Amino acid sequence: MQDKNEKELKRGLSNRHIQLIALGGAIGTGLFLGVGKAAILAGPSVILGYAIAGLVAFFIMRQLGEMVVEEPISGSFSSFANKYWGPFAGFASGWNYWLLYILVSMAELTAIGKYVQFWWPEIPLWVSTLFFFVVINAINLASVKVYGETEFWFSIIKVVAIIAMILFGTYLLISGNGGERATVENLYNDGGFFPHGWFSGDAETGYSGLLAALVIIMFSFGGLELVGITAAEAENPEKNIPKATNQVLWRILVFYVGALFILFSLMPWRSITADTSPFVEVFATLKGFQFDLFGKTFYFTTIIANALNVIVLTAALSVYNSCVYSNSRMLYGLSEQGNAPAFLKKLNKNHSPVNAILVSAGIVAVTVLINKVIPEEALNILMSLVVSALIINWIMISLTHIFFRNQKNKQGIKTKFPTLFYPISNYFSLLFLLGVLAMMWYTDLKISVELIPVWLLLLWLSYVLIKRNRARKQNAA
Repeated sequence: MQDKNEKELKRGLSNRHIQLIALGGAIGTGLFLGVGKAAILAGPSVILGYAIAGLVAFFIMRQLGEMVVEEPISGSFSSFANKYWGPFAGFASGWNYWLLYILVSMAELTAIGKYVQFWWPEIPLWVSTLFFFVVINAINLASVKVYGETEFWFSIIKVVAIIAMILFGTYLLISGNGGERATVENLYNDGGFFPHGWFSGDAETGYSGLLAALVIIMFSFGGLELVGITAAEAENPEKNIPKATNQVLWRILVFYVGALFILFSLMPWRSITADTSPFVEVFATLKGFQFDLFGKTFYFTTIIANALNVIVLTAALSVYNSCVYSNSRMLYGLSEQGNAPAFLKKLNKNHSPVNAILVSAGIVAVTVLINKVIPEEALNILMSLVVSALIINWIMISLTHIFFRNQKNKQGIKTKFPTLFYPISNYFSLLFLLGVLAMMWYTDLKISVELIPVWLLLLWLSYVLIKRNRARKQNAA
């Protein structure tokens, strides 16, 4: 007879795994590559934008953290939505999250191939994509501890890189070696701290300002909710989850606000372009910096270019690694709720949800193949759904938390890790997210907003069909 523990996920993620998974979720390609577009729209005020968006992300993390510490179960916010809000909420939340990271997986795999071609342009895109596709899925099939260890080292690389950038940038600023353009006055001497105001422009010329930049900024924080997904496999979740969640705020302040403060001080903000990393552009200005080692001359710009490619490749691998992990655990949770086929609950000898991993991998493999043959317009529509799904995900977490707290309050239960400023922080977060949707409507992401009711309707129809099919089988039995 099979032991009950063999049918459950194993708590194999230690405190250091949880800490670095949380930290890695806060540092991604959004910081290394996504800052450029936001900087063009808002100028130096983008620093304030990251601080505001980071605060909202922290509030939502605390809301999710309260639920997962109280009930560290598989499926995370989907399970809570199913239990405290209703079956359709659980169904929609889980499948929305799954689709979100299927599409993100597709995008990151494509990016990984392009980063590899930086060094070896002769390698076809599909070869490196296929290689890392196999490697990352094999890691997740091994065990949750192997996933945690891999993500730990991916995050270490990102953290060391951003700290090195901040320290070296500070040195350049203070020492004067950053050149004549490097001065704190860059934060306000070209149009002020708000060169485009809060919101300006029109449909023809395009919108700019801090509010328009918030649309881009908010998506840099996608992935923070991964801490909640790990709860069912975390050692001592009552201690480790709160610790990781509480540290999100200062990490955002240090890694985003701190790095951007240095970045915008080192160069005029109008020098930043949308297509390249601002960090590369800053250090590329040091063209004369070189040194000799072992009889060879090394040029600083070449070193930085290679180092940054290692960092963005690591960031992309980290995101895809976490996508595989979170997608499989969400499918496993949906299956436990009865909102996904029962075969997805199967675990291998390492306590990993093998079928959930393989199903998600199969879909991603197909989309990578389709990516080569479908029109670019169709791909753009699919990727627009990523934006919509992320907003839906965060809104549902905050709303689910309200239902959760209402029921706990009625039962007279005092939770172990209460949210800060409840329910004000919930309403503030929801208003902020709705405001982001409004900004999306006015910018070139209008299609993302238009897709939301279409996607929700598709989820509802799927839920109704599955529910009817289940009732028909029960009646037949």
